[in-house]
Amino acid sequence: MNATGEIPGESGNGNKTESNAEIDKTVIVSGARVPAAGAPGASGAAGMPNDLPSHNILPPGTRLGEFEIVGLIGEGGFGIVYLAFDTSLDRHVALKEYMPSALASRVGGTQVKVKSERYESMFRAGLKSFINDEARLLARFDHQSLVKVYRFWEANGTAYMVMPYYKGVTLKDALKAMKKPPDEAWLRALLTPLVDALAVLHASNCFHRDIAPDNIILLEESHRPVLLDFGAARRVIGDMTQALTVILKPGYAPIEQYAEVPSLRQGPWTDHYALAAVVYFAITGKTPPPSVGRMVSDSYQPLAKLAAGRYSERFLKAIDHALAVAPASRPQTDRQFAAELGIALDDAPVQPAAGGAKETTARRLRARWALGAGCVLAVAALGFLVPKFLSHRPPVAQAGPAADGGVMPAPAVTAPSASASPGTVASLASPAPASPAPASPAPVELAAKPVEAPREPPPPAALPPFTPADEFARIVSLADPSVAVKVEVPVARAVVDRDRLRFSLLSNRDGYVYVFVVDPANQYFQLFPNELDRDNRISQKKRLTLPRPTWPMQAGEPVGANHFVAIVSLAPRDFSALGMTHDAVFASLSPEAQAAATAQRTLTASPFAGVPACGSQAPSCPVAYGAATFKIEVVRSSR
Repeated sequence: MNATGEIPGESGNGNKTESNAEIDKTVIVSGARVPAAGAPGASGAAGMPNDLPSHNILPPGTRLGEFEIVGLIGEGGFGIVYLAFDTSLDRHVALKEYMPSALASRVGGTQVKVKSERYESMFRAGLKSFINDEARLLARFDHQSLVKVYRFWEANGTAYMVMPYYKGVTLKDALKAMKKPPDEAWLRALLTPLVDALAVLHASNCFHRDIAPDNIILLEESHRPVLLDFGAARRVIGDMTQALTVILKPGYAPIEQYAEVPSLRQGPWTDHYALAAVVYFAITGKTPPPSVGRMVSDSYQPLAKLAAGRYSERFLKAIDHALAVAPASRPQTDRQFAAELGIALDDAPVQPAAGGAKETTARRLRARWALGAGCVLAVAALGFLVPKFLSHRPPVAQAGPAADGGVMPAPAVTAPSASASPGTVASLASPAPASPAPASPAPVELAAKPVEAPREPPPPAALPPFTPADEFARIVSLADPSVAVKVEVPVARAVVDRDRLRFSLLSNRDGYVYVFVVDPANQYFQLFPNELDRDNRISQKKRLTLPRPTWPMQAGEPVGANHFVAIVSLAPRDFSALGMTHDAVFASLSPEAQAAATAQRTLTASPFAGVPACGSQAPSCPVAYGAATFKIEVVRSSR
């Protein structure tokens, strides 16, 4: 199928051409109302453009494995995207179905059948590309600005992939809503996570090759950009050619996407061109001239002249450099492109924080830990909650080798847990609407409110001054929306020498729990896992209550607010770069180490959140984590 949506051979022109991207890309139907399943007048075509066929769309209520179709999000020439409800995890997701409408059609409910034997090989090639070059490729990566894939599979003669249901506005609509072009600070904040995401892709020799303003979404609350629609993405190894013709967008596609010759190989510079074209469009309101025409007569007007005085010369020249026609004339690496733009990538090595591993924190308060009848004494690394141990000696978990090459704690200390109610867990799923979802999917409407023009996004802020409590909140803002964490605190106001510390965690994903606390004296500690309790695993929908009975803790001096952050990571995390001190039950972070770690912060990452550490034998290492903050006030009296 060529870029005009026609079958090669029937139009007499099977060559690649630039075309309106709306023809073949997955269309995001902005503001479309989706009738509730079973509602009067409900149909699978709700919210569709009038010129798109509707007979291929699955109706609401259709079950595909554990997913139930709720409504249509969009339809394109190669696939259909639905809003679906995950009945096993109680959350809404986006479900994409491979459906090349020119090659195949719907028969018998959910079955997809090729229209003619002459299209069979092309359909199968597209199916293989959908699975291997899109779904399987994206499932390998975990980055906040890359679309995630939860699951993919083949069934009914086609294939499906499940992704988060992102809420936000496309960059195209955001720019349209602006009264004037965004300033340089706004554009830098946009580019930083996107270039970082591309660096992750390019490190694995993968390329997006379909970057445009309508393929970038700004998330509803954080305004974080996420690259969407990898429908034209392909894995490129060496000189491997593409199985299907890609869709080229006027002004955004560089010259090497028009030809498959060794002298015009695709690489990181291919995505740099498209991203630079996005910036060009944001500044001027129009795309650069099509690259294929520039090879004959280059009418490109440099931004260094068009926008001089409104943006720094360095920034404009960096965009002009990336928009050079010849691939060899552009920045060749992501690091070079980022350096020319004046932005820093997050993969810079983080230096260990100040203070040795055995450095003692001078401001640490002393308390006694009673371990068994012998009453062995040790210095506690936590001041505001004085531990009160049971009279018997608690079993201490022994660490053993894990399958992934890391350390797996023995199950000597187990976590008390209780099954969460479906309504409670449903409220954790960030991609889902705010209201809890019942055990069986309730009818849902998309864009129930009248369609309004998107509001102009606020200008991005620089890194805020560091305080531990604010950094905890920033860790939450940087967390992956697919990993939802909820904390319940039965006693948020604890009386000294009377109330015990107690809180419980719920997560919608299996993972590893890390809890940090900063007390009123600004002492920073890793509360969990600790030297007495290293089993920090949590199961989805299973409540984890802390502290466990083997290390109960009672409120003590100093009084004031104690700030906590609870992190649930899909992979074990390493916090060694913080330079924490491990000479007591709870690891601590000195003020000097806090200051050193603060200097390593970036707009898109916090060293205080650690990094994934899976071991060399692990097949993959997801970077995603979820987080939640909470506060407990310690007082001397309940009055």
